[in-house]
Amino acid sequence: MKRLLVIGGPTAGGKTAISIALAKRLNTVILSADSRQFYKEMTIGTAKPSAFEQNGIPHFFVDSHSIHEALTAANYAEQAMKVLEQQFQKYDTIILTGGSGMYIDALCTGLDNIPYSTEIRDKITEQWKVNGLPFIQEKLKAADPEYYNQVDRKNPVRIIRALEAIEITGQPFSSLRKAEKNIREFDVHYIIIEHKREMLYERIDHRVDGMIENGLVEEARTLFPYRECNALNTVGYTELFDCFDGKMDFKEATEKIKQNTRNYAKRQITWCRRYTDATRINFSSNLNDMVDEIYSQLSLVE
Repeated sequence: MKRLLVIGGPTAGGKTAISIALAKRLNTVILSADSRQFYKEMTIGTAKPSAFEQNGIPHFFVDSHSIHEALTAANYAEQAMKVLEQQFQKYDTIILTGGSGMYIDALCTGLDNIPYSTEIRDKITEQWKVNGLPFIQEKLKAADPEYYNQVDRKNPVRIIRALEAIEITGQPFSSLRKAEKNIREFDVHYIIIEHKREMLYERIDHRVDGMIENGLVEEARTLFPYRECNALNTVGYTELFDCFDGKMDFKEATEKIKQNTRNYAKRQITWCRRYTDATRINFSSNLNDMVDEIYSQLSLVE
């Protein structure tokens, strides 16, 4: 049986470095499930691994698409399955890494068959445009607090999709997403990297400061004309776009990026708790120790 190793955990949690080191040890390839690293125009704000950091390990779904061709979870699963079929002919084990839980689940277990209605979606979209994001956020919070705590609340597309399904079925979106999953022709083993909260927040703050120093503001400014693209509706860019619009000053925008990244990390941690059979590894400053522990754990499930 072929095996897909999913390296999960919060943003700024070291998943990229661990995945590359593990891929080096296993002599395999990496698929990214980070829904922001797909896009070639977004580099600094997505903490995308450079060619040097990739250390010769082939990466799929990094710089693979343009912001003008947004990749949905369903599209990603379809394309990634084709990559897996090809790569499993060469490798027994492949690594999947990233923090986008919906994309991970789409590939590993498939998407739920949830009904849709263009008419209802258009109606909710108009409510968002007229009343703003907080309005539909509150609607979702009242209708489905469980999914509200999991979803990227800065992403109106996902909120609108949930409200659409709720209105059609009269059921919480979270319950609709718990249907029986598809069977894959490979084993999936989840490895979750866990952190002490204070240390994780320090890593997040340090990463944001580094992004600013490395040119995030300039990158965001070049993307500002395309701000309506859904791919750019994400932490690190939306705050700077508001800064360019004069809605906040640069210092406030920087602090907002840090705070919103922490909030995103919390939601990722909540999402990862759903993987009850996962191998959980405590983060360590010693990369080799973590890889050794993962490798040892893997030998137990072979």
